[in-house]
Amino acid sequence: MNFMLLLLKRCAVFVLFFLAGCGGPPLLPAESPRRVAPAVVSLPELAPGVQAAEVSGSILIRGKSRWVPVPWSDLPGVGQDALFEVWNAWLKSCERPGPAFAGLCPEVRRLSISDEADRLTWLQSRLQPYRVEPLQGGAVPGLLTAYFEPEFDARRLPSDGFNHPLYRLPLGMSPGKPWFSRREVETLPEAQAALRGQAIVYLEDAVDALLLQIQGSGRIRVTEADGRRQWVRLAYAGHNGQAYKSIGRWLLDEGELRDASWAGIRAWISQNPQRVSELLWQNPRLVFFKEEPLSEFDAAFGPRGAQGVPLTPGRSIAVDPASIPYGTPVWLASEGPSVSLQRLVMAQDTGSAIVGPTRADYFVGWGADAGELAGRLKQPLRLWALWPKQLQ
Repeated sequence: MNFMLLLLKRCAVFVLFFLAGCGGPPLLPAESPRRVAPAVVSLPELAPGVQAAEVSGSILIRGKSRWVPVPWSDLPGVGQDALFEVWNAWLKSCERPGPAFAGLCPEVRRLSISDEADRLTWLQSRLQPYRVEPLQGGAVPGLLTAYFEPEFDARRLPSDGFNHPLYRLPLGMSPGKPWFSRREVETLPEAQAALRGQAIVYLEDAVDALLLQIQGSGRIRVTEADGRRQWVRLAYAGHNGQAYKSIGRWLLDEGELRDASWAGIRAWISQNPQRVSELLWQNPRLVFFKEEPLSEFDAAFGPRGAQGVPLTPGRSIAVDPASIPYGTPVWLASEGPSVSLQRLVMAQDTGSAIVGPTRADYFVGWGADAGELAGRLKQPLRLWALWPKQLQ
């Protein structure tokens, strides 16, 4: 009887989603997911509006992650997400889709003018959810942090206290070979000679310059030499090959702080202005930028992520591509003091600190409010990758 009831509950299925397009590295034979014994999964009580669906597919091994097939009803909050919000992010992924999702992009585009019920039905009919977990298995909680795009005023030429430069990528740098450290750039004549003429803009605050380098991009309202003001974007172009070191960690280790948030760091600096250089030199990595125009249309999106498409606030995440390919739709669930999230997002970026199968950085937008949220968000995370059924 239980078997018969399960069959009766097997309605077609649901869930449309994003702007298709798993971009990122193609699944070459050597890196294709390995199949393991089929999972045996029982259906829990269904969320409101969610139909039962058969679990299809085997456990997959991808890189350092293990993907376990689960029913759609396992996804917290499914059926309650505002799917239309993620559509722009999926359409962006369809500009550079990977082979796994390219075939779905025409359907994703058609569904951009459909209603939520049609999108949900499409998602469940075309994609299989997989719980992402470590290779050794087990539902080990991951970690969710957030990042944002800072906004700062700047000058094209140094003046009126604006004397902290942000540089273009210097000529003659060898990829993967360590270059001058942050301290050497500020103290060695040969390093300063290599950067002569490479400054794009000048900021007023050295800590703002470091923050922009950590985030990897920023919106800059620059005052030109003739007095004109315009918004531009500084996008990531590379770094000096030095290891990243956290100045907050250094302050904690030295017993200088108990609160290593940006607010705590700035408070310490206000009390120790003579030690700013000492503090900043603890992070030897120097990031270089390229200037991009910021049109009204471009201003509605974030910078381009590692997938090569613009990020969407609240719907783009950075992942470890060894575990989750760029462009993969991912169901994200995270509960904590900063925010409660149960939603569909797109894996469109990565970062040097984003390592492991259940590690993600959540793009929260730009400006001061986004920065405040990004500075305090650090909480447990669960992830489910949504993969095309025909590729199982």
